[in-house]
Amino acid sequence: MSRSLSCLLLLLAALGCHRAPVYDQSYRAKSQDSRAQFLILHFTGGTWEGSLKTLTEGNVSSHYLVQESPVVVYQLVDESQRAYHAGLSSWKGQTQLNAASIGIEIQNPGDIPGPDSVVFHPYPPAQIDAVVALVRDIVTRHAIRPERILGHSDIAPTRKVDPGPTFPWKRLADEGLIPWPDAAAVAAARTRHEATLPDLAWFQARLNQHGFTLPPTGVLDPLTKQILSVFQMKYRPARYDGLPDAETAAILEVLAPPPAKTP
Repeated sequence: MSRSLSCLLLLLAALGCHRAPVYDQSYRAKSQDSRAQFLILHFTGGTWEGSLKTLTEGNVSSHYLVQESPVVVYQLVDESQRAYHAGLSSWKGQTQLNAASIGIEIQNPGDIPGPDSVVFHPYPPAQIDAVVALVRDIVTRHAIRPERILGHSDIAPTRKVDPGPTFPWKRLADEGLIPWPDAAAVAAARTRHEATLPDLAWFQARLNQHGFTLPPTGVLDPLTKQILSVFQMKYRPARYDGLPDAETAAILEVLAPPPAKTP
């Protein structure tokens, strides 16, 4: 036997003798929960081939990718691992959400420039059925709170508009997965706000209460208009011009009541 082969066999034997340490798990802490605190929904904004290539070979990734046709749910990243889907993000003061979230990318062309305005592609019903089932499975296993099932536009409103106004958030609400403003309460509040529309400082305060982050400038600056627009895309998709109006005020009032005053 040659000396090099002998050394190799000794090395392999030494490696084979190495065992991972065994830890005593007799005691378990009560104060723990899943690392996945948020579930973030996206559209890919491209074709199937391009979306798959970007999410498997690029600098961005997602735990799941839902193909449009045929409808197939692919797991690209294990839920125990961090995927790079949220980017610079925040919600209710918590930032850098990649580390605390699971991401679902939905294959969809996204926002396509048209002759007069941006056009958003609809989501096929079968694809939405698959997304709803996937969301239910994930939030059940990780006990993710309903108010933490969000769109990319919620957590990064200055950069993103996905999953866009054609995504049926109301379907998730009807399935009991996310909170939704009570229609009767919105109608009552709208009547009041049609008589007197709140000022911009009111809108900014309620948007902050809801979960966004924007300074209280008291004017309709570009940031406020953009955040109003993505809020409207989700809760009032028929019109998302980013302008404050009575219906938007009513939805905000119902969804984001001011915090109770402490005595």
